[in-house]
Amino acid sequence: MTHEVKGSASPSGAHVDTGGEAARGAKGPDELRREIERTRHELGDTVEELAGKMDVKARARARADELRDRAGAMTVQMRSSAAHAGEVGKQHRTQLMAAAGALVMLAVGTAVMVQRRHH
Repeated sequence: MTHEVKGSASPSGAHVDTGGEAARGAKGPDELRREIERTRHELGDTVEELAGKMDVKARARARADELRDRAGAMTVQMRSSAAHAGEVGKQHRTQLMAAAGALVMLAVGTAVMVQRRHH
């Protein structure tokens, strides 16, 4: 690995850093501590995330829970739809019974008329 030093050579031939920390401002110990703490926190988050991805059992459990919740919601929806269909059926039962009765009366009336014509 090579390190590039920005600057120019001094009269003695040594490199002098003219665009480095002096121009940016040196970091104080408090700023360095904050940066270290921030880096530790980010590293901890990354390790947790990787550990979570490697925990196959936990991921499988989470997926199973998700599917179970979906199935439960679908069951509730289907029961609601069935109950609604039952209510609609009850509302139209009277109309259906009246129509069936009218058909039976029509069939009986037709049969009676046919018998009268033949006699």
